[in-house]
Amino acid sequence: MQGKIIRGIGGFYYVHNGSHIYQCKAKGIFRKQGIKPLVGDDVDMEVLDEEAYEGNIIDILPRRSEIIRPNVANVDQAMIIFAIARPDPNFNLLDRFLIMMRQKELPCVIVFNKQDIAGEEEKTEIKSAYEGCGCRVLFVSATEGEGMDDIRKVLAHKTTTVAGPSGVGKSSIINRLQDGIVMETGAISVKIDRGRHTTRHSEMIAIDTDTYILDTPGFSSLRLFDMEKEELKDYYPEFDEYRDGCRFLNCMHTDEPDCMVKDAVKEGKISRLRYDNYAVLYNELTAQKRY
Repeated sequence: MQGKIIRGIGGFYYVHNGSHIYQCKAKGIFRKQGIKPLVGDDVDMEVLDEEAYEGNIIDILPRRSEIIRPNVANVDQAMIIFAIARPDPNFNLLDRFLIMMRQKELPCVIVFNKQDIAGEEEKTEIKSAYEGCGCRVLFVSATEGEGMDDIRKVLAHKTTTVAGPSGVGKSSIINRLQDGIVMETGAISVKIDRGRHTTRHSEMIAIDTDTYILDTPGFSSLRLFDMEKEELKDYYPEFDEYRDGCRFLNCMHTDEPDCMVKDAVKEGKISRLRYDNYAVLYNELTAQKRY
């Protein structure tokens, strides 16, 4: 029988096969081979007790991808959730997350919650800024239940890591996405004796038979690691169309004269919001290298 590891804790792995969750141990051969099963792994398992939903993992199927923090496998995309107001979005933090996901080569969907308290002009400006960098942008309201079908379409048939700052309604959105879902969990809650949505361990939540979300703790800051300041411009795809027109081949689009990227910002062809974030991050990387 095949399934997906949705949680690992205390030497046990909880494997969802589409309708049930089985508590499994991993065969000793994995330890000998230096292989550790990860949340997100697709596995073959043998059922030891059908009534108690217990089994053994006997094989780990080839991984499509692997993320180190959190250490999970087979993630297809990321969904970052911010509030459009109350609290106001920290776009610098959003850009840091997008850069981190591009480093991992993961497509990213941006969801702005609380759209019911935002103006149309504000939404249009934000959508233009971030669709310009190649991201799908959705506006939803967890309180009103608006936009949940759009999110479900984006998540369908994929495994998605979900993250966002505290207070933006991430948990409310996740709860909305589970409305009406009936999934038999076996004895998982009894055996691990923890709340279903604890963030101390990576956990995948089944939204549908082959659709999962990975809930992660809220974050308030992200440093830019493993990057030279000269690389940063490559993580702003909206610059690509203009940078060949710059006077200098290695133009950083900051203080150089005759920079077509800066001209595009002045003409409104590149988002001022995005460019200002780029300038802040570039200066941070410059200072980071200096000290």
